[in-house]
Amino acid sequence: MKINFTYNIRIENEKFGTLLNETFVDGVQFKLFLKMVHGCLELKGDLDFFNGTDFLVHIPYKYLVDSIVLTSLVTPTVGEVSLSEHMKSKVEALVTK
Repeated sequence: MKINFTYNIRIENEKFGTLLNETFVDGVQFKLFLKMVHGCLELKGDLDFFNGTDFLVHIPYKYLVDSIVLTSLVTPTVGEVSLSEHMKSKVEALVTK
């Protein structure tokens, strides 16, 4: 039985509150979105994204850089777990073998 993971990204700003709270069911799409956010931070550019139908995001760099980016992994049976905790448990499982 395969467990379907959902991935969440939340961008919180002290002045504006939650700028983005998006959930992905496809791990590849989530990884691409995270790389886009990271690229905007590294290259000091605005976060602009439009999926062509119903999802548009524009966060200017000056607000993005002052925000906190939080990610989490949610499973239907276990509940919310941070991605770092998930990876830590995977590494610990490999080490104990």
